[in-house]
Amino acid sequence: MSKKNNLLVAASGTGGHIFPALAVSKEVEDEWNIHWLGVHQRLDANFIPSKYNLTTLNMKTPRKNIFLFYQYIEILISTFQIIRILKEKKIDLVFTTGGYISAPTIVASKFLRIPVIIHESNLIPGMVTKYFGFLCNYVLLGFKKTNSYLRNCKTIFTGTPLRQQFYKSNPLPEWAPKGKGPLLIVMGGSQGAKAINQILYDSLEFLIKKKFRIVHIIGECNQQSFQVKNSKNYVQKKFTNEIAALIQNCDLVISRSGSGTINELIDTEKPSILIPYPYSKNNHQEKNAMILAQSGGSVLINQNNISKEVFEETLERIFKIKFKNGKNYYEILDLMKKNMKNNNKIKSTTEIKKFLNYFLKEF
Repeated sequence: MSKKNNLLVAASGTGGHIFPALAVSKEVEDEWNIHWLGVHQRLDANFIPSKYNLTTLNMKTPRKNIFLFYQYIEILISTFQIIRILKEKKIDLVFTTGGYISAPTIVASKFLRIPVIIHESNLIPGMVTKYFGFLCNYVLLGFKKTNSYLRNCKTIFTGTPLRQQFYKSNPLPEWAPKGKGPLLIVMGGSQGAKAINQILYDSLEFLIKKKFRIVHIIGECNQQSFQVKNSKNYVQKKFTNEIAALIQNCDLVISRSGSGTINELIDTEKPSILIPYPYSKNNHQEKNAMILAQSGGSVLINQNNISKEVFEETLERIFKIKFKNGKNYYEILDLMKKNMKNNNKIKSTTEIKKFLNYFLKEF
């Protein structure tokens, strides 16, 4: 390794934590030797390049039961493992994106007096940012309004980093269904969403009859396949690395409302139907979705209220054809597109790079 400063990136679990950290790592890898701290048997090994020197800890996801308190104690005990890792790798700075790997990493960093920066991508801050953010040198925010929840922290608005593919124009993948019908991208995040998958399955006959083209990302945790006759307009995948190309070229996205998705929709100015995960901590997915719903760029449907009828009626309303000046157009869809342009866009990785490089040491 060349003589550079050593950066530890602590990000694990879901794409919402991993993808922003990957985007930042890519931006600063010329200035820093990057070491990645993750969790065994999570998505980390699938996404983290070998050049980032992934180290995983054997930590369990906290479950809501009578042993929850002891589970959190177990996580904090891992602080001692992380102290050893920080010393061995001679870490100069820690960057983390939340999740339960972050808490012991922040504590270990403060014990060794290593500066630490956390990025909070949700509108409502997660538990780690809420309770440990005051220990960090900076708390970088995906949304300006998050500042009101973190009065004791040194907060700076930077936006949320997107994968590099979103910062360039991409053609529609060859495998996506071709034709003139509206293209829908249906997805539930990196792990999929059973409720969204099910409502799509239930309405698939309706969608095909209406000549929609559908790319359905079912997620790694949803192995169920759905076979439909004459379904050339329906493509199902567990996962794809071409999500930017799909969103940039589609007409409407149907999705959960994790912070990563919200920011990808803002960047691409794409209308959406958002179905927040109802059991997210602090109901943060619904709060995220409200940002776009209030701007008129998205339709928010509560998972507990969704049905085949509601879903199909919503799509029919959005794609109702109007006729003006000799042309057909979708009045509501076009209005949603126009409203999406009113959301502020920011090149977040460039902003975050400034703060990380502030801690560079001269050799």
